[in-house]
Amino acid sequence: ALPWMESLAGPRTKAPPRRFCSIYFPYGVSLPKQDGEYGQWNWFPKGSGRDFTFNKSLEVLEPFRDQVTILGGLSHPRVRRIGGHDSGDTFLTGEELSLAATGLKNSISLDQFMARTHRLGAGTRFTSLVLSSDGGVGMPTRANTLSYSRSGQPIPSFNRPAIVFERLFGLHGDSIDAQRKGLTRTGSHLDLLLDEAKAMHRKLGKVDQGKLDQYLTSVREIEQDVERSAQWLNVPRPKVNAEGLSLDADNETPGKLIHTMLDLIALAFQTDSTRFVTYQLASMHGAISIANKFPTLLGFNNNAHGLAHGAGKGKGAENRGKWDRYQTECLVYLMKRLSEFEEGEGSVLDNTCILYGSSNSKTHNNTNYPLVLAGGKKMGYRHGHYLKFDSKTPLSNLFVTMQKRMGVKAESFADSTGNLDDLIV
Repeated sequence: ALPWMESLAGPRTKAPPRRFCSIYFPYGVSLPKQDGEYGQWNWFPKGSGRDFTFNKSLEVLEPFRDQVTILGGLSHPRVRRIGGHDSGDTFLTGEELSLAATGLKNSISLDQFMARTHRLGAGTRFTSLVLSSDGGVGMPTRANTLSYSRSGQPIPSFNRPAIVFERLFGLHGDSIDAQRKGLTRTGSHLDLLLDEAKAMHRKLGKVDQGKLDQYLTSVREIEQDVERSAQWLNVPRPKVNAEGLSLDADNETPGKLIHTMLDLIALAFQTDSTRFVTYQLASMHGAISIANKFPTLLGFNNNAHGLAHGAGKGKGAENRGKWDRYQTECLVYLMKRLSEFEEGEGSVLDNTCILYGSSNSKTHNNTNYPLVLAGGKKMGYRHGHYLKFDSKTPLSNLFVTMQKRMGVKAESFADSTGNLDDLIV
């Protein structure tokens, strides 16, 4: 359970593993006029291509300029038709999440499409790691997770560092025998459930049969995870130094909480415990979101929702911009951590693609997503650009390019119409 080491790699595994991480924040960004009084707080850079200048919200990325690409103009076309607060669920799916179109049923997220459908997550202890500040799944259109299964079901997220650390590195968990017995009991319950479901299926109408099939798909995925966990029981978990990690951080100490979660993402990648991570910094659930109070607790002059709604009014653009800058600093923190881990002829960051952004431009506006593509230089990305796209280019085209860089043999995702070749060397 050591980190990837070239000298221990077999002839077919000389290249380090490729990884994917998506970090999401809600309610868009500060977008005052570039030539106005508060133009320096416009999230998007000035200029374009290689000839661009970061404004204050993103200037903390300057040391990593050759490791990032800023993307403007992209969005999910089907998501433009739904409410602004409904779009967080769709960031990695592109689905039109509405009662009229889909009955609020989502589709598979990009991370799960790569990790499970194409089995790129099959070689690690955990297929994927799903994190958020709120935890669980939330509710449709206000989900607390970015990740969705093949049947469009939300995958619960973890929001407590101590639980994530224990899950990854298991220093204080049950004995292997106790874990094996627990997995055996779970497997027995699943077998019984599936037997009963088959009998019930024959008694249902077509619509209800469809609902049951969706449910059983989720159960089968749980069954696969149980089998997977049993296979890994005899493989020692990686040994890491927990010193310096604030594992007791909670929603009353958001600075420690966010940075500890980012530390855990870095450790999960560095130890090759998983190659797919999603992290939702806050949900779209307004005042009900646990993370809504984070800016206030960190010394900003309003909660997250309030900052977003005030961004279009005078000094509100600066207030929101300072929160945008803080969130960007969190991205930089993760990039720095990953860059410190040497791997092959580069670093873990060089073999990790990070998609950072929001599903709003301004709050309630589902176009022109603010997006940063970071890392992955050894995966063939050509960074150091600010690329602008027209509204005809769906965000899913980026997803196609990203999945190919990860090794997925698929030419499409959601409503894609092609690739984004400008991103590739």
